[in-house]
Amino acid sequence: MRTAAGCGFSVTRGSSCRLPKNGTNPKGWSYFHWARDLLRGDWSDVAPLMALGGIVLIIGWAIFLRATTRSLGVFGTFLAIAFFAILIWLLMTWFPALTGNSELIYMLLTGVAGVLSIGISWSHIRRRVTGQIDVDEADI
Repeated sequence: MRTAAGCGFSVTRGSSCRLPKNGTNPKGWSYFHWARDLLRGDWSDVAPLMALGGIVLIIGWAIFLRATTRSLGVFGTFLAIAFFAILIWLLMTWFPALTGNSELIYMLLTGVAGVLSIGISWSHIRRRVTGQIDVDEADI
């Protein structure tokens, strides 16, 4: 059965790629900052919910990275990274106010989300453009 993947479907996939990247931000309120403090010896904030959140983040990164590399391949992933890197470079050139450390980190995190969004959506985009479908290898 064929299902149509419209714009809403792509927006949902794009938003889901922002979830793993939200484990870090330059404001200090992130899982990354909590884990960094934990590694420095501050064990006072250890909670089972934070440990569970860390495992969920690792699982999310593994799923998205695996889907991206399977869908785009190594060369395609490199091209997507290069595209977003040059886009960030262009934005920093056109808008010098964006050259601060915090702004750069947000742009890099958005670029990571963009690469992951393209990676997990590429099979659907390719099917729409070419009419061909991707089939995973299966043992029969």
